[in-house]
Amino acid sequence: MQKQPQWKDRFNEIVQVCQEELKKTTEIGKKMLSASKTNTALHESYEELGHITFKAIESGELSFENERVKELVNSIKSCEFDLEKIESDVIDIKKNSK
Repeated sequence: MQKQPQWKDRFNEIVQVCQEELKKTTEIGKKMLSASKTNTALHESYEELGHITFKAIESGELSFENERVKELVNSIKSCEFDLEKIESDVIDIKKNSK
């Protein structure tokens, strides 16, 4: 049996590397989409928390016993944790591509 010419081996190697890079790029794209959605939720939570806090300060009510304030604080913490995890995942994906 005759071996494949060297250029065919090199071509197959290049195709395999391209497929691996495409998979990594797709993974990163999914993570970035998820990060964008999470960042939007984080922004909305911060904005609503700011409005509630401002109104409470204006009315002299400023109370952190407000259930929605607690929910928003929890949402902000959750979003920040999710974004840190996504960033870590993207860094790992990039490291594994070298």
